[in-house]
Amino acid sequence: DSAESLPLVVFENIERCSPDCLQMLLENISGLTVDADFTVELIPEINVAVATFMKSIDTKEFVEKCSQNRRVREFKMTARLLEPTLAIKAENLPDSISTDYLTVYFESARNGGGPVLDVQLFPEESSAIITFCDHKGNT
Repeated sequence: DSAESLPLVVFENIERCSPDCLQMLLENISGLTVDADFTVELIPEINVAVATFMKSIDTKEFVEKCSQNRRVREFKMTARLLEPTLAIKAENLPDSISTDYLTVYFESARNGGGPVLDVQLFPEESSAIITFCDHKGNT
């Protein structure tokens, strides 16, 4: 499976639920196993976690089950499908990085990339925003 076709579900307002608790909760709701069937990436800066399912799953049904789950409601979390995006943020970049290098890197098929429309460097944050021509390149 390509990363583009892997189902992604976003969980918002995760601060009341520890990472281990969240993983167990998702196992209980989905009937799947963390690491073998899905992974969970925490993004604490924005109080979000993203579950990536390696196994085929009806994500709309899963999101519905999550919204009806008593524990999810007690934690005041919400679940939704991750919509495709045209831009990604690259972080922890070396000071010497150039927009040309990032463009070529993210256009490389070997890196799962696609045609890049724009690259904005933020040297003070050691980051960049890469905007793709279509959502297939942002995996």
